Amino acid sequence: MPIRHAQAQWQGTLKEGAGTLKLESGAFEGPYTWADRFADGGGANPEELIGAAHASCYSMFLSAVLTRNKVPPTRIDTSAAVHLEDGPTITRIVLDVEAVVPGLDEATFQEYAAEAKAKCPVSKALAGGPEIVLNARLVD
Repeated sequence: MPIRHAQAQWQGTLKEGAGTLKLESGAFEGPYTWADRFADGGGANPEELIGAAHASCYSMFLSAVLTRNKVPPTRIDTSAAVHLEDGPTITRIVLDVEAVVPGLDEATFQEYAAEAKAKCPVSKALAGGPEIVLNARLVD
């Protein structure tokens, strides 16, 4: 399995400084500042990057679970809300999932959704950290 890389640079003090971050793949490179993280700045921040990583990992893992159980999904939409509180500490991540899975009942879907939450690599990396809440539902 490949090793993935990201890079960040920071210059200056916490509140007046600024940084840039980039992904090895080149898919994203952008600025970040104190305001981006703790106020309403317009740049990237670590919490939204964690959210994007978690949402995408979860969607892929749920697809794998469903496919392995012979009920492949048509579509999976996952959003992640990462809660940063005093400390600062990430205290909670809420995954909201809607999936179109023809031929699957709600109870079985909930079992597969919970399995994906427990086994996706990002969820496992965050184990022992923030509370991870899953709201999953089947849609037509």
